[in-house]
Amino acid sequence: MAWAASRTRATWFGKLRSLFGQPPVHEAAGRGRRALAWTPGNPGAVAAMLATSTELRIKSRDLVRRNAWAQAGIEAFVANAVGTGIKPQSLSDDEGFKTAVQALWRDWVEEADAAGQTDFYGLQALACRAMLEGGECLIRLRPRRPEDGLSVPLQLQLLEPEHLPISLNTDLPATGGASSPGNTVRSGIEFDAVGRRVAYHLYRSHPEDGGLAPMSGHGGMDTVRIPAAEIVHLYRVLRPGQIRGEPWLSRALVKLNELDQYDDAELVRKKTAAMFAGFVTRQNPEDNLMGEGATDADGIALAGLEPGTLQILEPGEDIKFSDPADVGGSYSEFLRTQFRAVAAAIGITYEQLTGDLTGVNYSSIRAGMLEFRRRCEMVQHGVLVHQLCRPVWAAWMKQAVLAGVLDAPGFVRGGPSRRRQYLAAKWVPQGWQWVDPEKEFKAMLLAIRSGLMSRSEAISANGYDAEDIDREIAADNQRADDLGLIFDSDARYTTRDGSIAKPSRDPLAPDDTGVGLSG
Repeated sequence: MAWAASRTRATWFGKLRSLFGQPPVHEAAGRGRRALAWTPGNPGAVAAMLATSTELRIKSRDLVRRNAWAQAGIEAFVANAVGTGIKPQSLSDDEGFKTAVQALWRDWVEEADAAGQTDFYGLQALACRAMLEGGECLIRLRPRRPEDGLSVPLQLQLLEPEHLPISLNTDLPATGGASSPGNTVRSGIEFDAVGRRVAYHLYRSHPEDGGLAPMSGHGGMDTVRIPAAEIVHLYRVLRPGQIRGEPWLSRALVKLNELDQYDDAELVRKKTAAMFAGFVTRQNPEDNLMGEGATDADGIALAGLEPGTLQILEPGEDIKFSDPADVGGSYSEFLRTQFRAVAAAIGITYEQLTGDLTGVNYSSIRAGMLEFRRRCEMVQHGVLVHQLCRPVWAAWMKQAVLAGVLDAPGFVRGGPSRRRQYLAAKWVPQGWQWVDPEKEFKAMLLAIRSGLMSRSEAISANGYDAEDIDREIAADNQRADDLGLIFDSDARYTTRDGSIAKPSRDPLAPDDTGVGLSG
């Protein structure tokens, strides 16, 4: 009763404010003329995707197929977020295990694709592209037989989100009696009573391929229940409770489509403006002009115009030339403004979307790229690494240990803490390339010498493994010593300007101060 009375008082207060002309607390909450046509709904995260996901995905794929800007936006983000791959570095304390696991991983990377078309890092790029274009990507972990001859009996199969029916929503019967509630299926994903994902109900073949699908003759349109432990579901979570992903072009679809049509119209108008045509009017249509051709089936005759021709008109004849409107001087600026909005909707910079570097200098492009790369790093670590790389790493190591190709004592029976020690890894994306690398490397060198950054972190920032780099440097130095070579880059024997700092070939030999170079 108290709640009802409170609600009644609130309603009356609202009416009083309206009568006295007081504005609402928030302008957008008003009901004036400007807001009459703005009547949005408020669906939940699951309901919103159920209502719009299919339509958004269809339009997103259509634009990526035929629109150069949509394609460029997708490619730009994939190239920066994945590039040549996000690679693991084992953090195990056991140096022998670390060396073995890195070597085995490098062998398996070449065999990871179940379709045999690329390696694991190529699958990363393909999965990222599928997530951007279609909103999500499904990666199925496919254990293999020992006789298949793989370094680790595991491969990955990428599936488009159409394999997971968005409209499959049902409540499954309880299997443990009336006191045990059954699982629920929402948008093709099966959840248990506490909301954990337990299975995915997938079509055997792509529903839009029809009879062209490889599995179409084997019940391809039937759904099969796959345990959630065998599926990696890659998508960007934008709302709490969201269980399916949306295409990244969603907020730019209408604008991109309209821009495409507008640009085509301007192109046709410009083409028409480039055509030179004249129209002759006369009082006696039956008379022929000099150079006039025969009439066609519609009774229309054409006359050519050659250079140096002086056409004499008969009395009563007149000629007029077409003068179509030009595109105008605001065309370029209008497109730039619209493309900036499209780039913001996709999450990239205007320069990446269009390739237009007009008016760009080092400071402006660096400021824009820093903001983009911060956003890109968030996707790398919060989506790609967490949802894709780590589950694949864990499944790969489990298969390697069970197959006996990787020695990890206590991995199976040592408990979760022991497994975490083996699974600990650092995922390193491809390093960023700068417009002026000399300035960046000088700043990095200053940070290292000041103790603000380690060499390992500096090397990782460029997408490399510090241990691999150190081994390569040691091998290069040993080879140079064996051949009696001294390079300007060898800091053991040369100064920064390239002059000889020490004639001795032994880096541990004392110098004039009695201290070796290593000290």
